[in-house]
Amino acid sequence: MESLLGVKIGCLFALLAITLTCGLIPICFKWFQITEATGCHRRVLSLLGCISAGVFLGAGLMHMTAEALEGIESEIQKFEVQNRTEIKGNSSDATDSALVEYPYGELIISLGFFSVFLLESLALQCCPGAAEGSTVQKEEWGGTHIFGFHSHEPLPSPSRGPLRALVLLLSLSFHSVFEGLAVGLQPTIAATIQLCLAVLAHKGLVVFGIGLRLVKIGTGSRWALFSILLLALMSPLGLALGLTVAGGDPEGGQGLAQAVLEGVAAGTFLYVTFLEILPRELAGPEAPLTKWSCVAVGFAFMAFIALWA
Repeated sequence: MESLLGVKIGCLFALLAITLTCGLIPICFKWFQITEATGCHRRVLSLLGCISAGVFLGAGLMHMTAEALEGIESEIQKFEVQNRTEIKGNSSDATDSALVEYPYGELIISLGFFSVFLLESLALQCCPGAAEGSTVQKEEWGGTHIFGFHSHEPLPSPSRGPLRALVLLLSLSFHSVFEGLAVGLQPTIAATIQLCLAVLAHKGLVVFGIGLRLVKIGTGSRWALFSILLLALMSPLGLALGLTVAGGDPEGGQGLAQAVLEGVAAGTFLYVTFLEILPRELAGPEAPLTKWSCVAVGFAFMAFIALWA
């Protein structure tokens, strides 16, 4: 038991160190500042952003959404077993069966998606200036000199980068707490190390992409450092919570609450991935197949990690 506790404490510090290191690399090194990049340097950063977009897509679909659906399905099955003996009458059977088979997981993920949609709509309604975007965003959407072409077609409205970055951080923070909780609840040393390595493998890339995203939207250094620090503390926090419950299964509504929060986080993550990250990375006309390949590589890596996560 003491050796298992020692391994989990080691995993706690490993999660903290890897997350901090990967998140701070694009923030602390000027090489990643796209506003100062030109020529080949800028193209490399663009392709690196496409890889991170694939990582975000893989994390949203293969990890967050998959885990949310699995958790909600598990809770529905528990509910069905507990209430099976109480169901009497054919009409009641049919009604309850229809209720149990309803796609609750997809509904909760969609609610997460629409909650961010509503938040952005309210922000635009109350503060129209929020849609103006930063100088970097204007260059990415409207700076035709960057890509060497000129068009009179209406340009997409600039992204509300800071708001979406905040949503991305919050949703990933929820997910990180649950990841750490899962590591902390593992009953054996082998299972703990295996799950921790899987979490570290995809967490490092995702947090690196977060840091790169904060740099691209022009977030101040202090706020970017603060954001990465808070994000880095989420997995260790979840692991510490897992240690406190010492391997006990969720009781009462705890498991359901966790599954619902995971589903909402997955929905918000997918919203930001599809409406913020991918459109911005694929907006330029340069090397479309190369960009597709980079997105596919990032997604494939996350799909591969899902074998163990």
